Amino acid sequence: MEFREMRRKRQQLTPEESIDILENATAGTLALLGDGDYPYAVPISYVYDNDTLFFHSAVAGHKIDAVNKHDKASFCVIDKDEIHGDEYTTYFRSVIAFGRIHVITDPEEKLCAAQLLGRKYNPGQEEALQKEIEKGFSRMVIIRMNIEHLTGKEAIELARQEKA
Repeated sequence: MEFREMRRKRQQLTPEESIDILENATAGTLALLGDGDYPYAVPISYVYDNDTLFFHSAVAGHKIDAVNKHDKASFCVIDKDEIHGDEYTTYFRSVIAFGRIHVITDPEEKLCAAQLLGRKYNPGQEEALQKEIEKGFSRMVIIRMNIEHLTGKEAIELARQEKA
């Protein structure tokens, strides 16, 4: 598929800037095709690793049903959202990833992704992480999103500040 080019190129973040946002943010919104083909957007924690996003999930529910029904998804992270009322604008910075999504079934890949998630949200606690994974691994669901297209954008005011 051919993805759209960003209309306001001066506001486009570099691929490195977009990846930096994905590596450092802690949550975003996963958008899927849900029940009755309505969009289903859910706030969720994640980890980014090498053009891939990983999410933890419950065994059953709307999110898993949507992932199993349709493999296309998008994921948005807001890095900056600063309201400037006197200027009638918002200084924003955000990233949107588009890609294919599925539940991981390979136990080795699932373990690796679970470790990545655990290290991001509880760094330096390897022993506790290992115990938690061992305790719940059989009931654990990890979702993988392979990024096919990534765009980042910032407010024109921020783009101007960086050039000054």
